[in-house]
Formats: sequence, structure tokens, C-alpha cells
Amino acid sequence: MRSRRAVHREHHRTGRIGWLRAAVLGANDGILSTASLVVGVGAANTARPEILLAGIAGLVAGSLSMAAGEYVSVSSQEDTEQADLAREREELATMPEAEEKELAGIYVHRGVAPDVAQEVAKQLMAHDALAAHARDELGITEQLTAKPLQAALASAATFAGGAALPILTVVFAPMTHVSIIVAVVSLVCLAGLGALAARAGGASPWIGMARVAFWGAVAMALTAGVGRLFGRSSG
Repeated sequence: MRSRRAVHREHHRTGRIGWLRAAVLGANDGILSTASLVVGVGAANTARPEILLAGIAGLVAGSLSMAAGEYVSVSSQEDTEQADLAREREELATMPEAEEKELAGIYVHRGVAPDVAQEVAKQLMAHDALAAHARDELGITEQLTAKPLQAALASAATFAGGAALPILTVVFAPMTHVSIIVAVVSLVCLAGLGALAARAGGASPWIGMARVAFWGAVAMALTAGVGRLFGRSSG
């Protein structure tokens, strides 16, 4: 008779790490770098078209840069993982007994009784030896494996989305206070993003808000100072 008991399903956050890291980094950088650029240019008493041009150029360049950087970085990680897997595959083909003993030793080191560890290693080797060694010896799992294209697309899309916020603010804000308004709106968005990312990762939203908003304020204050300085010099 088939059991009617509900199946216990656990949802862990580790499966989100790959895309979440890239998405948060992209959106955060999109808001912060573009807002800082816009605030700096605006502080130099520049007209609205020039500020918008700087912001749009920053959006395009930043999106492409983030995508390329993430793709290259994560591809390097993927290359390392594949090299380790190839080496492990060769060792399993040439010395399976030693690899089984090594796997059992890993379980013993984690607290499993030697006879139980040996039996577990034997069964796992018979089921999928490479997967067992990838997971327990190399720390490579399907959830955490490198995905270059996914990381690149997530970074580019979220950077563009983040960068659009200060640009749209420039479009609708009065020119007399454009830098201040862009800074305030961007800080609010950064704080919200920090809280959302922290919550998705299981951390305190308040800590996420504080650290993102603090560094965002520092970056925009510095670029505003540079823009004001060069604006006065050119005047």
C-alpha cells in the first residue's frame, strides 16, 4: 500500500549562490557606478543632455564589462573544475581500489565508523564513482558548479536594470537639485537591494542595508566632490 505521508522537501539557499551573487553584484554596481557618474557630472554644473549621455554610456559600457568579466572569471573556475574532474576520472580508471580507500578515509575523517565508511564508499563507487569523488573529495556539486553564461547574462541584465534607475531619475528630476535627488533615490534603491539580497541569502536585512548604503554614500560623495572641483576649475 502506498504511503500517504507528505514528502519532506527542504529548500536550501546554496542553490541560489551562483546566480544570486552575479545578480546582486550587477544590480549594485549598476546603481552605484551610474549614480556616482551622474552625480559627479551633475555636480560640475553640466546640462541635462550631457548628464544623460554620460549615464547611458556608463550603462552600456558597464553592462558589457560586467558580462565579460563574469564570463571570464567563472569560465576560469569551470576550467579548473573540469581539469580536476578529468584527473579524477583517470585515477578512477587506473586505480579504483585506491580511490575507494581514499573515499572511505574521507568518511572516517568526518566521524563515520571505518567498517561503515568502507561499505558506503563501496556502494557509492558502484553507483556513480565520479559523482561521489566530485562531491566528497573535490567539493563540486551540480548546484554549485560554475555556469559562465548564466553568470554573465545575470550580471549584464541586472547592471542595466540598476543603471536605469539613476538615468530615469535624471530625466524627471529638476535640474536645480538633480545630483541630490539622484543620490537620495539611488541610496534608497541600494538599501532595498542590500536588504533583499541579505534576506534571500538568509542574513539580516538590516546589515545588508547598512553596508550597501554606507559604501554607496561614500562613493557618491567622493565623485560629487570631484565633479564640483573640476566644475569650478573649468569655470
